[in-house]
Amino acid sequence: MKIALVTGAGRGIGREIARQLADLGMAVFAGVRDEGHAPEGTTPLLLDVTDGAAVANAAKTVDAAHGRLDVLVNNAAICGDHGVSPADVTADHMRATYEVGVFGLVSVTHAMIPLLRASDDARVVNLTTRLGSVALTSARDGINADWRMLAYNSAKSAVNALTVLYANQLREAGIVVNAVDPGHCATDMTGHTGDRSAAEGAAVAVRMATAQAGGPTGTFTCEDGPLPW
Repeated sequence: MKIALVTGAGRGIGREIARQLADLGMAVFAGVRDEGHAPEGTTPLLLDVTDGAAVANAAKTVDAAHGRLDVLVNNAAICGDHGVSPADVTADHMRATYEVGVFGLVSVTHAMIPLLRASDDARVVNLTTRLGSVALTSARDGINADWRMLAYNSAKSAVNALTVLYANQLREAGIVVNAVDPGHCATDMTGHTGDRSAAEGAAVAVRMATAQAGGPTGTFTCEDGPLPW
């Protein structure tokens, strides 16, 4: 049985990823801030990714239960500057967004690497978005031109960069690291304005989390295929 941990699993896409992985037969730790929000079939794990002690305790809990981790899904994120013009974004907007989506990702990944190394087929899936694509933003049109969120978009650009750096570093250990874009989903974060459901958005992350061993690493994809960095 595969062992998985999904951060930000209390709502939206993260909750759906955790539920779908559990439905596929994985033993899933649902990283939540309220145990009552964990989806059925998962093991609630109190985890605030901005709290170093909570992250360390999460790693100890997984280690004590299974001694390894096969799948880490870094989903936890916030959008601290929705509706704010880039010119009006402050350092506080940036800190709040980066604390969860970037520093939290690093904190959790760092804590889980020893457990991932103990797996015969480990993979990390980082939830990102095409809004973090520097190439698409440079085009000055399309969705990136319509959603100019300085903090959130740049935080996802950082996630993309971290994905490549981790993939390169962990390749020799057999740990696969990829970034996925779930699309514009109707969740609390988007004010339920997306054209996709959380379940539909979760599908690409689940597919990457369950791909056959020896698959690609260091990729950035959506449901329709590769995306430009």
